[in-house]
Amino acid sequence: QAQLVESGGGLVQAGGALKLSCTASGRIFSGNDMGWFRQAPGERRELVAKISSTGGNTYYADSVKGRFSISKDNAKNAVYLQMNSLKPEDTAVYYCNAVLGRLSPFTYWGQGTQVTVSS
Repeated sequence: QAQLVESGGGLVQAGGALKLSCTASGRIFSGNDMGWFRQAPGERRELVAKISSTGGNTYYADSVKGRFSISKDNAKNAVYLQMNSLKPEDTAVYYCNAVLGRLSPFTYWGQGTQVTVSS
């Protein structure tokens, strides 16, 4: 059964930091690149960071490069996103999922976690 549970979001002032956590079912996590997506109101969901199945390679969108860091714990089927130097434009609902290219190969999504950055 597919399962994704995201947590760690909240309200933070610009310049602050948050760490998001995601646990995934083995069906989604095992053998797949994993990533964090975000969707702001009225916008399309976009990939912000991904990490390879082995953890050896990462990708970051230009808008978050140098500020966000993705990591994973294969033993826990968990993916994390450390977000530093947050900006108001980072405000969005953040989701994790498997990644293929810049999209997810799965139609199932978790509930996401809201990140709100105040100026």
